[in-house]
Amino acid sequence: MRKVPLRAAAAIGAVLVVTLAACSGEPSKPGSSPSSSPSEGPRESPASESTVADPSHAVDMPGKREGTLHSTDLLIVSEKPLSSGDVKKISGLDGVSGVEQISMAQVSVEGRLVKVVAVDPSTYRNFAPFQSADSDEVWQRVAGGEMAIDPERQDELPADKDGFVTLGSSKDATSVHVGAYAPQPPGLAAAVVNHKWGEEMGMEKGNALIVSTAAIAPNRVVKPIQTVVGKDASVQRLDVVARAGLDPNAPQQAHVVGTVAEAVGNYTYRANGDGTITPAASWVSSHIVTAQVPILGSVTCNKVMIPQLRAALQEVVDRGLAKTIDPKQYAGCYYPRFIANTAQLSNHAFGLAVDLNTAGNQRGTVGEMDRTVVSIFERWGFTWGGNWKWTDPMHFEMNRIVKPG
Repeated sequence: MRKVPLRAAAAIGAVLVVTLAACSGEPSKPGSSPSSSPSEGPRESPASESTVADPSHAVDMPGKREGTLHSTDLLIVSEKPLSSGDVKKISGLDGVSGVEQISMAQVSVEGRLVKVVAVDPSTYRNFAPFQSADSDEVWQRVAGGEMAIDPERQDELPADKDGFVTLGSSKDATSVHVGAYAPQPPGLAAAVVNHKWGEEMGMEKGNALIVSTAAIAPNRVVKPIQTVVGKDASVQRLDVVARAGLDPNAPQQAHVVGTVAEAVGNYTYRANGDGTITPAASWVSSHIVTAQVPILGSVTCNKVMIPQLRAALQEVVDRGLAKTIDPKQYAGCYYPRFIANTAQLSNHAFGLAVDLNTAGNQRGTVGEMDRTVVSIFERWGFTWGGNWKWTDPMHFEMNRIVKPG
């Protein structure tokens, strides 16, 4: 994975807003002073050296916060970037007191999709909780190329010992340094980066809009907004999302970025209330197929993954290891549902993961999976759940597209 050189960071004096020491990965103590140790690497940046961790992804530094703090009541998510005309129409609707256009996508991290937003730090901060909004240092760190993570959701984005979070599951996935653990709008996302990182991650710039309706009930503007953006866009109440993980009354959209984005495409679904989801029928018909593969026999998976799954299993056979995989303990591939007890999708919802040898490879264990089989799958574009922080050794998911031959 690619990592960028860093400068040391300091903490600000607040319990819930903590910036991190750049190279240790540990939070600084509130009220501590910045380290004066310089780091190596490029020093050019639009801000002072003490605040820029990643000059290649830095944007203009925000000044002091200006303007009104806004509530975050509704989230609009569209397949494509919202036009400036639509944003203007929404901002002018009766009852709308503020809007902020952002980019939103999901990143596959250790078997689940995690929401990340890319923002303009100078304006988005007015929609953040006051603990974060009034912290100049938090938004300087985001502007300087670091990530801010909601402290209540940091388990979704585990940092390594140096404080980096890997955005994806492939071995060469980009990693971003965590600059702060700072509260974010409830129900919105686990983490925030600036727009330069959003572009590198492949986000659709401006595909989402936060709407504040401070003076009236949010429901009163949902229909007028839906009229502006069309029926295919998702208009969600963030208070409902914060409580339940999603708004069951709104269609959901997964904007997956990374090397498997091509295999997912435009993924729209509805939650059924029982842990399962119903993806759009057009998506299922164009992406999910049933095919024959070695050892397992008939599988139902994403059509993009079938060739490399077949090739991996054929190599297992060719190397005399077929008996290490028990077809009776194959637990499936395409499962349109959330991860248990969450409102998060796994790659099974896209047909991009398989579970093998379930009995001896339960979550949280080292597992009994043959390590040569693991290496074969990794060579054919899969990541193995046995390497995760919370292990899932039965699980193999596609992390890059490999075309046999």
